[in-house]
Amino acid sequence: MKTATARAHPNIAFIKYWGNRNEVLRLPMNSTISMNLASVYTDTSVTWDENLDQDILEINGTIASEQARLRVSDHLERIRRRLGLAIHAHVSSSNNFPMGAGIASSAAAFAALTVAAVAAAEEELTERELTTIARIGSGSASRSVPSGFVEWFAAETHEDSYAESFASPDYWNLVDVIAVVSQAHKKTGSQAGHRTASTSDLQEARVAGAQARFDVCRQAIINQDFATLATVVEEDSNLMHAVMMTSRPPLFYWQPPTLAIMEAVREWRADGVEVCYTLDAGPNVHCICTSDSVDEVRNRLGTLSGILDTLVATPGGPATLI
Repeated sequence: MKTATARAHPNIAFIKYWGNRNEVLRLPMNSTISMNLASVYTDTSVTWDENLDQDILEINGTIASEQARLRVSDHLERIRRRLGLAIHAHVSSSNNFPMGAGIASSAAAFAALTVAAVAAAEEELTERELTTIARIGSGSASRSVPSGFVEWFAAETHEDSYAESFASPDYWNLVDVIAVVSQAHKKTGSQAGHRTASTSDLQEARVAGAQARFDVCRQAIINQDFATLATVVEEDSNLMHAVMMTSRPPLFYWQPPTLAIMEAVREWRADGVEVCYTLDAGPNVHCICTSDSVDEVRNRLGTLSGILDTLVATPGGPATLI
């Protein structure tokens, strides 16, 4: 019986993942780009125990729901098959940020789970393979395994849809100031949303332009070109939410403070503040800015109503054993 504990960071996608070409393998419709978030994280401990007759899951110190346990158990089963194991595991996971509220909690959770489970079995896999395994648990978890600025490739096969870092955390001093307008668990999770993405008349157009936006975004990061990054990041976020709102049934994640922040951020940028917005599947707004603009952005957010909290995260490292 051996225990391993891994820490993984959520990531914020600059070019979004929404919709799968293969639901079982979570092969994305388009390639994506993200940044890991350093100050927010999930810690997950895995103990393989031959005395257990089923997998056990605790989240933040309490026994998880059966639905959550089964999702984790399904993921552990993939790892068991890959490593030739025939025993169950006790999994204990904790977060220092709100779960299920559009801050990529499942990405951090399944990245940490994958790394810890493999290490607890005293096995080693390449980072590339770890990203493909994590992807099946939660698509964006593939991006939380590597470090810093990450690209995740769309492909037709399991092995070719992997994630890797293309710039280290210290490459560019970007900061994510997260305006938290809701800490509630969203009613419709990302998994369900991915399945209905294709029902939107706009999804085909979003996907058709995704590679061009990917190329622009990647080059903007390489060039440290904030103006170009801001334009493409906001466009990509708006397109994803347009697909959500026009899916059948529609998904409306925005709340009144969400829209107020988005409008304010565009005004601030017009005033010369280097800041842009992006949102995942939730109402909370990620205000991406340069380090020189952090204090200004936080001060301006403080003048808006409906914000419960602000979290500040610089680019984060890879999923690691602790």
